[in-house]
Parts: sequence; structure tokens; C-alpha cells
Amino acid sequence: MHDFIMVEDSQLRDVICDGHFVPMKVVGVGTRIVPKTRKEYNDADRKAIEKKFKAKKIRVCGIGPYEYNRVSTCKSAKEIWEALKIVHEGTTQVKRSKINMLITEYDLLKMKEDEFIQDMHTRFTSIINELHSLGEIIPTNKLVRKIFSILPGSWESKVNVINEAKDL
Repeated sequence: MHDFIMVEDSQLRDVICDGHFVPMKVVGVGTRIVPKTRKEYNDADRKAIEKKFKAKKIRVCGIGPYEYNRVSTCKSAKEIWEALKIVHEGTTQVKRSKINMLITEYDLLKMKEDEFIQDMHTRFTSIINELHSLGEIIPTNKLVRKIFSILPGSWESKVNVINEAKDL
């Protein structure tokens, strides 16, 4: 999910990753830092605040009503990002559990005798895409071998021809 929504410039990505920005100033003998008033903002402060609002707008406009309700009280783009990560990926433990479940589904996948290859490929691709979205990437050569291994016996001659022709 880390690249769920692409931002138009790297400064917006930084705003999302770094979190809430408040322009600050040093008062007294340099011992205390306090927020600036709006009247004290300089051009750099205004641009940074504009980026903050733009990043939040991009996050909010890119989600549906169900997700909006989950993030509507978030104060920054980073808070929205963290909330959406938990909704879509879950905690680290939940994410690991999802990956394990999908790998088991991948390992047990077989093409049914009466199934069209397109339907089997759709099921296969769905599992691979979910794993990929969770950060679990299976190398292409393993995916090709898996496809060959899940085809029913009626496909054996075709698999042999492909294996011999392509030297897989």
C-alpha cells in the first residue's frame, strides 16, 4: 500500500511521510520554540502549509465514502495514510496472516478438469496480485512453473512442448 496514491511531486510525498507541519519560531534567548501566528508566516511557511492541505486533499479525494468516514477526523495526510494502511493491510500480524493464507491458497491451487484456462488464470492472478499488494513477490520463473504444475493431465503434451521449446 505504500504507493497506493501517487503524488505529483516529491514534496507532497514528504508531507505525507513526515506528518503534520506547524511553522515555529524561537523566542527569548533561543531556549523556547513556539508556533508562529499566521501573521508571522513567511513565504516558505505558507508554501509548506499549502503542501500540507494539498496532500490531505489528495488523500481524501482518492477514497470512497466508507473510507472517508474512517479518516474524516484525521488532522494530517500522514494520519490519513496510517489509517488507510491499517484498513487495507491491517497490522503487521494481520498482514503476515493474510500472506500465509494466500501462500497456502497458492500452494493448493489446481485447475479443475471442467474449467477454462482463462478462469484458472484469473484465480491464479488474483492470488498473485493480492500477495504482491502485501509485499510478497514471487519470481516469474516460479510462477511459470506453478502454472505448468497446476494444469490437468489433458494439458501434459502442451506443457512438454513448451518446456522443450523454451528450455525452461
